[in-house]
Amino acid sequence: MTDIELVKKALYKGFIDKSIEGSKLDPKFIVNQPEKKDFFLNVLQEEIDECRTFTFSVAFVTQDGLNALKSHFSDLADRGIEGRLLTSTYLGFNDPYVFYSLLEIPNLEVRISQKNGFHSKGYLFEHEDYQSFVIGSSNLTMNALKLNYEWNILLTTRDHGEIISDIRKHLEEEWVQAVPLTKQWIASYEQEYKPRPKVESVSLLTETDVMEKKSYIYPNKMQKLALENLKELRESGAKKGLIISATGTGKTYLAGLDVAQVKPKHMLFIVHREQILNKAKESFQRILGGPDSDYGVLSGTSKELQAKYLFATIQSISRDKNLQQFSREAFDYVLIDEVHKAGADSYLKVLDYFAPKFLLGMTATPERTDNFNIYELFDYNIAYEIRLQEALEEDLLCPFHYFGVTDYETITESTELKYLANTERARFLLKKINYYGCSRNDPKALVFCSRKEEAQKLCQLFNEQDAKSAYLTGDHSIEERERVVEQLENGEIQYIFTVDIFNEGIDIPKINQVIMLRNTQSSIIFIQQLGRGLRKDPSKDFVTIIDFIGNYQNNYMIPMALSGDITRNKNNLRKDTFDTTYITGPSSVNFEIIAKERIYQSIDAVKLDDVKSLREIFKNLKNRINRVPYLKDFLEHGVVDPSIIATKYCSYYDFLVKMNENEGTITPEENKQLMFMSRELLPGMRRHELILLKALLNKPVITTTDFQELLLDEGLNSDTPTILSALRTLSLEFYTGSSRKNYSGAELISYHDKKIFRSTAFERALKNSYYAFLINDLLGAALIKNAEYETEQPLTLYKKYRRRDVLRLLNWQEQMVDQNIGGYTYKDGKFVIFMTLEKGENFKGARMAYEDTIIDPQHILYYTKSPRTINSPEVKILLKPADWEIYMFIKKSDDEGTDFYFMGTVNPIRETIHELMKPTQDGTKRSVVEAEFLLEHPLDSKFYRYLIGIQ
Repeated sequence: MTDIELVKKALYKGFIDKSIEGSKLDPKFIVNQPEKKDFFLNVLQEEIDECRTFTFSVAFVTQDGLNALKSHFSDLADRGIEGRLLTSTYLGFNDPYVFYSLLEIPNLEVRISQKNGFHSKGYLFEHEDYQSFVIGSSNLTMNALKLNYEWNILLTTRDHGEIISDIRKHLEEEWVQAVPLTKQWIASYEQEYKPRPKVESVSLLTETDVMEKKSYIYPNKMQKLALENLKELRESGAKKGLIISATGTGKTYLAGLDVAQVKPKHMLFIVHREQILNKAKESFQRILGGPDSDYGVLSGTSKELQAKYLFATIQSISRDKNLQQFSREAFDYVLIDEVHKAGADSYLKVLDYFAPKFLLGMTATPERTDNFNIYELFDYNIAYEIRLQEALEEDLLCPFHYFGVTDYETITESTELKYLANTERARFLLKKINYYGCSRNDPKALVFCSRKEEAQKLCQLFNEQDAKSAYLTGDHSIEERERVVEQLENGEIQYIFTVDIFNEGIDIPKINQVIMLRNTQSSIIFIQQLGRGLRKDPSKDFVTIIDFIGNYQNNYMIPMALSGDITRNKNNLRKDTFDTTYITGPSSVNFEIIAKERIYQSIDAVKLDDVKSLREIFKNLKNRINRVPYLKDFLEHGVVDPSIIATKYCSYYDFLVKMNENEGTITPEENKQLMFMSRELLPGMRRHELILLKALLNKPVITTTDFQELLLDEGLNSDTPTILSALRTLSLEFYTGSSRKNYSGAELISYHDKKIFRSTAFERALKNSYYAFLINDLLGAALIKNAEYETEQPLTLYKKYRRRDVLRLLNWQEQMVDQNIGGYTYKDGKFVIFMTLEKGENFKGARMAYEDTIIDPQHILYYTKSPRTINSPEVKILLKPADWEIYMFIKKSDDEGTDFYFMGTVNPIRETIHELMKPTQDGTKRSVVEAEFLLEHPLDSKFYRYLIGIQ
């Protein structure tokens, strides 16, 4: 179908008949729908990514709106694509900061309209064979792109359409009359610009502002809930409580508010760094009031031991000569900040000594890499928990714009200092930093480096480039650190280079830029460093996070940390890289294309099922729930996909034995049954087998009619082929070859005379109560996993399946060996195609280099096996597919594993099917047939760009 035909069809669907088959050119009505993760921003980014040039005509532009598009503009610049933006000074909305930011985008020409009342909101995109444009209510602001209730329409057209001609005509007329944006123009505008009073300023007040303006401190939403929970905890008789709260959400003020409601005679607040003491003391004093003499500090430089409210460093309070000056009951309320450190001997010594009426611990990251159990220390009493994503949803943190950008040349973990810190890299870094900018163009940045020498040298190089900088390491004294921080806050310097001393426990609310120049060592450290800028402050509207991504092995941790998804599921990590709509509110996450590819490469290469990592996850979950965790526990706490354990070990029982945590024993025969269920049923792709086994746990035999009724009760397909497929799966009749050999003896059922029986081995195994417990747990976990899948269809769009999974779910009677399937197979009206896009240099398929391709989000080019002709049986099916369903499965490369994404059903385009001769490795030519397929469901643009890679 030609592009003209596609445009005609799109208009017909949009304005005459919505029931006809759609295409990527269909008109779209666009409304921000946060609950569906569907935003105007998504459409705008997709159009930018696929265009050849663009022109925006928008009255209002903000820095945060621009930030959501900067990495996309950068990718266009790498491809030599330029665009234009026409804006205005209407109502004085656009501030000078945004005009300076616009000047930093080299491939964007900007002009200022002189027209009175310029209030347009239009976005025009030139594509190879058509144009698209969006007209509606959305300006280029983050509120309009993601948050506000806006109406916009996306339409496509050909060159000679009347509407596009009129739009272009008016745009060009206005463009010619508009004034080019220059530094001189901005300087003149600054002289007359008057900042608008911000309507939202009340909701952006920090706790500091509230305290300065009111005599009473009002708790935020998080603090209210936590205070209620703490009160209920104490009323139940608990003497300990744990608060888990993201950095910047107000843990210190929460602690002060709880002390205010408890009214202790004496309180002890323990911190791990002296820098935190005075700020904590000031916060408490504003909340609690009272004379200065009520508040004291115990540190290396102060010993105010008689104070009612004592703020102490752990280093000082743990010294015997200080500790023994207090009775064990001296404090009726003890608080520990950053309590994840409490496993250290110094903390345990202090906690063993004091006997308070209530002990409160606070942390953003309770997980530990050693075996110490923080949860046990607080009697498993979690008073309140709010992590990064929830804190963003509740508007407790400063909005952030994360940019994953490409680092200079080929930076790796082992790069020598002379390449990490030289003039060329410093210039490269500054160019990127200036491009992505910061709130109000006044940098107050923390720069995290990989080593001390790099921090020191880059600091020197930045200063040589007139970027005022200082560096701090663990070698600097508290006084030196405080002096440098004060210089940053006062604007005397712009950048502080460091390694890890600012990871936690330091409060610098004015930080508006966090720059990461190091390999991501762990998700926890990543969030700690990102969190340095998330505290709200009147001096900033958002914080910019610039992460320079080199060729690091640990790049896979970046989407893990940003999304909060720690299931270690590679498919999730890939999706969280190409689709970042999981970030809520006015925040955004964007990756440059090359940086994104480096993350994909890391995900492909990494082993996420290594024993060390799984052991650590297991221990942390055990610590949290105070018992041995089982498969359902991993899912309910979202810590690891149990299918990962199932593929690493024969069964979860084997894993427990490896951890030395099995609470019973099972026989090898029983373990083989568990292995079969773990590998075939645990992923939860179909409920039928799970429902049948659940029924057979309670009754040794059921009729096929009973089974059918159970399926109907669940709203599931209960036709004969599907029921037979489930029976053949559990009886192992479906499996052949090595699968049948591996599972031999693990049959769970037999069936005849319309009755379904437990197999003899299954009947025998169920007498073992520990085995029965493990089976119940596995089936429960599989049913939870099944919620991810469609129940009305055998296959779920964009889910991944192995070849044998596909055949089973489509009710094939028997498994085929993968090698025999190759690229496709067909039977009984079902034709399944498995396509690998990047076959690699060593691909030997039919001794021919296949060029299977995704042409665009709706069209796929595919080649048959060879030798094949127009008269081959499968080609005849493609030429007359009326009685066939054709299913398309795709994976990017073999590096992704043996499973494929389900792309939906496809229709062959008859006129594209033809025979040709292609060269083979031995220099001869063989006949092959090529065909284009039309996807019933056009690919999501982000997923499409992931599959095709860098273009």
